[in-house]
Amino acid sequence: MTNSAHPRPVIAIDWGTSSLRGARLGTNGQVLESREFSRGILTVPPGQFEAVFYEHFGDWMQAEAALCLISGMAGSRQGWQEAPYCPCPAGFAELGQHLLWLQPHRIALVPGLSCMGQDALHTPDVMRGEEVQIFGALQLAGRDSATLVLPGTHSKWVQVEHGRVTQFSTFMTGEVYALLSQHSILGKTLDLNGAFDEAAFVQGVDQSQTAGSVLHHLFAVRTLGLFERLSAAALPSYLSGLLIGEELRQQTVSADAAPVILIGNNALTLRYTLALQHLGIACQSLGAEATWVGLFALATAC
Repeated sequence: MTNSAHPRPVIAIDWGTSSLRGARLGTNGQVLESREFSRGILTVPPGQFEAVFYEHFGDWMQAEAALCLISGMAGSRQGWQEAPYCPCPAGFAELGQHLLWLQPHRIALVPGLSCMGQDALHTPDVMRGEEVQIFGALQLAGRDSATLVLPGTHSKWVQVEHGRVTQFSTFMTGEVYALLSQHSILGKTLDLNGAFDEAAFVQGVDQSQTAGSVLHHLFAVRTLGLFERLSAAALPSYLSGLLIGEELRQQTVSADAAPVILIGNNALTLRYTLALQHLGIACQSLGAEATWVGLFALATAC
């Protein structure tokens, strides 16, 4: 991909497991039009990704010299075509070198990132889609080094130094919450329709920081309900605080470090903000706009 004196129209696509989002971007990266569909990769029959793409974004691609970058699970083995992971440390330059072109210089899959863990087994970790959010968030925050957190089904903690992702770790916090609250005995005591209870959430965060196994703390979610120490409506917030707190307990962010950057929807980033601030760690939040900023920056930097 080469820079041009005449900027090309950029079509930014985030194609995940459960949804398909796209934005048509202006010459300065501004969103001119956006669309979202319930056409995640799991809904697309084998061999039909190109057809689905053109069904939803074919009119945008008619623009002269349009360039489309697609991030997310579309580049997975279950997606349009597998785009091999780009190994860390990696920045814009490395991502640009690893783009998988579906149509030369016209449509490309962003590869995602991989890294080897710092444990004895050097356990591998991967991400797809989050990498463009990370680089977009850094652009928005005006920083080239940061600790970033992407809450979700599989939360990511990411270290970036001088514009390159050096290390990251994945935590199955959201998925474990869903499994415990819906498919375990704990779910029998929870009222999942209750409003978020900030006090119960913070209580869960505090409990996660105490000595003892998280497996024991989790069983106490049931007994706190049985002995009416917490109401059924408050227990989901307590469980959420316990799990997010356990995730935070594994981190080494100091209180005097630069603010942690949170990227995600308001409901999730609010909970992480409460937990981080309760533990004395400064943070700032960014939303879905980071995806479009990151894809535009990748399009113009390579």
